[in-house]
Amino acid sequence: MPWIKVIGEDEAEGAVRDAYDDVIRTRGKLSNIMTVQSLNAEAMAKHLELYLTLMFGDSALSRLERELIAVVVSSANRCEYCVNHHAEPLRFYWKDDERVDAVITDWREAPLSARERALAAYADKLTRAPGDVTEGDVAALRARGLSDRDILDVNMITAYFNFVTRIAAGLGVEYLPEEVRGYKT
Repeated sequence: MPWIKVIGEDEAEGAVRDAYDDVIRTRGKLSNIMTVQSLNAEAMAKHLELYLTLMFGDSALSRLERELIAVVVSSANRCEYCVNHHAEPLRFYWKDDERVDAVITDWREAPLSARERALAAYADKLTRAPGDVTEGDVAALRARGLSDRDILDVNMITAYFNFVTRIAAGLGVEYLPEEVRGYKT
């Protein structure tokens, strides 16, 4: 149970009902990270729009790379909710539970390509020590073939997951094993 009041799906009306319906239509079902925002339906709707843009919108980053960034950030922030939610699609794309578990435990020890390693290094550093990020960190991404637009996407996805992990941790959003399956990938 979250630490604040949540409007349940069965009692949702008006703007909250509309926001819930949008989440269900676009993602396949309602998640706890969205319901915890039910007292501010407008913010929830904008949150969903940002999530869909960053994770499913037009980008040279693959869905797998976006989920990798999500797991690296969520793991660095020790957000069990987000780690589990985004490890699930990573498992779908990699079809390798050991590899996903290695990223969750310590991405530095995981068998990653040079490009994946660069993405993880940037996301981890921006998460753990944002004031220490330098132009050299961006250059490392360019050296792995990322364009400036790609780098912007990596940055925004990293920032987004730092935002979301703080919603989850700060409001007691619970990870439930049955919740992580069944979303549209």
